[in-house]
Amino acid sequence: MSLPDSTAPSAADAATTRPAGIDPRGPRFAAGVTATLLLVTAALGFAGADAAAWWLLAGICAVFAWSALAGVARNPFGVVFRRVVRPRLAPPAELEDPRPPTFAQAVGFVVTVVGVVLGVFGVAAAVPIAAALAFVAAFLNAAFGYCLGCQIYLLLVRARVIRTA
Repeated sequence: MSLPDSTAPSAADAATTRPAGIDPRGPRFAAGVTATLLLVTAALGFAGADAAAWWLLAGICAVFAWSALAGVARNPFGVVFRRVVRPRLAPPAELEDPRPPTFAQAVGFVVTVVGVVLGVFGVAAAVPIAAALAFVAAFLNAAFGYCLGCQIYLLLVRARVIRTA
């Protein structure tokens, strides 16, 4: 769902057809930070530091919720990318539709909130397992640019469960 810079819609067209494009390196940067935090969370949970793992997963869950509601460019990692990292990079070759990465953040929220809620109810293994599952998705995005949540979004669009217009 990439949008080449040279064929970017005008501001009027963008308001009626699709959201403005985002730099695809931003979600990958955020995925790298998230993957690192999730790896630490899983390690803490599997090592028996249940409280620390729960709190870290709860924080990551909050960032996923923030991203899903406000958009990937507005979460803390997106702001760091936009203000600190992107000015040091060349302009992106193409822009990306923000809807699939934002949907992916909602998927990450669902996975992590299940771990957080089950952790509250005393299922200690749920926290590192949820962190490990979310880590796999974040790592694939950060390392290879493969966004599992984006692929789910595209499947739901093709199945006409999600409408894009």
